Amino acid sequence: MKNKSILKNIAYTAIILICAFFLSLAIHKFFNAPGLVPSIFVLAVFLVSLLTQGYFYGLMSAFISVLAVNFAFTFPYFEFNFTIEENAISALILIAVTTLSCALTAKIRHHEALQTEAEKEKMRGNLLRAISHDLRTPLTAIYGSASTIADNYSALSDTDKLTMLTGIKDDAQWLIRMVENLLSITKFDGENVKLIKSSTVLEELVDSALSKFHKRYENIKVDLDIPDEFVTVMADPLLIEQVLINLLENTVQHAKGFTKLSLKVFTLGNKAIFEVKDNGKGIDPEVLKTIFTSFSHSNHFDGKTHSMGIGLSVCATIIKAHGGSISAENLKDGGAVFRFTLDLEEGTYEQQI
Repeated sequence: MKNKSILKNIAYTAIILICAFFLSLAIHKFFNAPGLVPSIFVLAVFLVSLLTQGYFYGLMSAFISVLAVNFAFTFPYFEFNFTIEENAISALILIAVTTLSCALTAKIRHHEALQTEAEKEKMRGNLLRAISHDLRTPLTAIYGSASTIADNYSALSDTDKLTMLTGIKDDAQWLIRMVENLLSITKFDGENVKLIKSSTVLEELVDSALSKFHKRYENIKVDLDIPDEFVTVMADPLLIEQVLINLLENTVQHAKGFTKLSLKVFTLGNKAIFEVKDNGKGIDPEVLKTIFTSFSHSNHFDGKTHSMGIGLSVCATIIKAHGGSISAENLKDGGAVFRFTLDLEEGTYEQQI
């Protein structure tokens, strides 16, 4: 990465200075306006300082510009002469502009870095608060149920014990899903993570996701619509399963009043498009704006706070790592649709909607 950055800085410097030199030659030859040449090189030095890292490339471009202007565009032509006051002053101006430009760009980059870090810290804080809120509820329920069974085992009926144990199991499953989401966030926290995608059969991917979803929501029917043709996508199947499960669970937990849940997959060009739809009351427009970036949202139906954002943020991170896109929108007839895309394996036939 360091070598790539150095080559990039050298390329910027060389291209800008070469363009400035030939532009100055054209102005000097066709317009006979040598007074514009120093201004062109000042602009070139400023651009180099702006586009490269540190002071070195800006100062180097200033030194080269001083030599170029003195050698090719000031009298006596095609020889160096810094004894003339005008040439010496031009050189000093170029160096001063370079130093100020580098200092300014360094200050701007430092400010941007601080701002980015502040945004990351804010996100971490929001995530921590969301996690604390979300973990407290199921843990309190598990502790309460377990304590009740332990303290009143003989007095409780088998039905009461089974009800409490079922609640403990459901809350434990929810905690497992939360941990899986958090592990996904940490997996993609670094910028240099490379996703290993493999050829994945669409039907097997969807069946596996629905099987895991139905283990928790046995009574929730999902209307499935996938291509009849044999379709394969390039993906990490476990991560995409997690995306599908998160989207389906998000609908069950937050789509107020829904009676129908569907999963549709179709191909368009070289993309597979996944859609999770419901016929509920839809999503508040204000929530839609940040639904994949915020870690908590206010439920727009009952005013309570729920952690929609952790699972949905994970979905966005995973799909982005796959090179796809993800979106959410309200349907005209009511309800909402979550949609994301994946690349088809090369050679998969196109199916129109």
